[in-house]
Amino acid sequence: MKMKSVKLGLLLLLGLVSVTAFAQKKGQTGQQEGKVYSNEIYRDIDAPKEAEESSLLWEITGNGLEKPSYLFGTIHIIGSEDYFWTDIMNEKFNTTETLVLEIDLENSMMAMLSMMGSVRMKKGVSLQDLLTEEEYKLVEDYFNNEMGMPISLFDRIKPMFTSMMISEGGQEGMDEMTSYEMELMDKAKEKDMAIEGLETIKYQMSMFDSIPYEDQAKMLVEAVKGGDEEAENTLDEMIELYKNQDIDGLYELIMAEDSDMENFEDILLVTRNKNWIPKIEKFASQKPTFIAVGAGHLPGKQGVINLLKAKGYTVRPIR
Repeated sequence: MKMKSVKLGLLLLLGLVSVTAFAQKKGQTGQQEGKVYSNEIYRDIDAPKEAEESSLLWEITGNGLEKPSYLFGTIHIIGSEDYFWTDIMNEKFNTTETLVLEIDLENSMMAMLSMMGSVRMKKGVSLQDLLTEEEYKLVEDYFNNEMGMPISLFDRIKPMFTSMMISEGGQEGMDEMTSYEMELMDKAKEKDMAIEGLETIKYQMSMFDSIPYEDQAKMLVEAVKGGDEEAENTLDEMIELYKNQDIDGLYELIMAEDSDMENFEDILLVTRNKNWIPKIEKFASQKPTFIAVGAGHLPGKQGVINLLKAKGYTVRPIR
């Protein structure tokens, strides 16, 4: 169960916008200073052997598009010291006129109101129903001692949402973290770019209902325990793969040796990828667009890159 929890955590970081981070950082602006690296310098940092064939940034052309659009893979929450934005990323971003994210975070108030009605478990299920007395006491003590709030506030909240809050470290932890989505929004606002979304927060929250609450509750317990060396090593590996722009490596890390992940892959990645393609086509046909979604959505046979190619577009990595 522990590795499934870790793999699901990675899938959320690479595939689902961190709405808790958005809520906590609401109103905080300002891009990361000193984090725009020269493309040539950055390429030398533990670059993978096939760097030119793997990238976070992909150019979309052909199939009637008058100007290129760009597809970018984010990691929704990353340590501020690991955040980077290369010269070529900046250059291509500045050629676009619309920023498209998984959800339109610009309409913050409506988004948050939409989310609030979607985070509660259905049919009156509570956290106490899902955990043993020992597990519940462990979570209760953590919230009292570390979060400074009673667990009763979260007793009927979907456990995966609560796990996301814990994994992001609360407000103190968020001060040391950076959201690519928030940074891109700041850049877009400076250019007066339109900001659009591919789906709603309400839809993202509804996906949690497709993952058994029992599994979500076990994830919460593992998040509270924290400090697991294997989990820490896996997260470190994910960050290094991301910094190397190795999206195939990220995909393999999530899916490796865990057949149970196939069900979650369909819920959190594949179905959404397919839903996004017509919307991406519409945006790109109207104006040159910068589409930024979790890096977990890009690779794979049914990833956004291959789905766009299947529709007749030329999609090539930019490094």
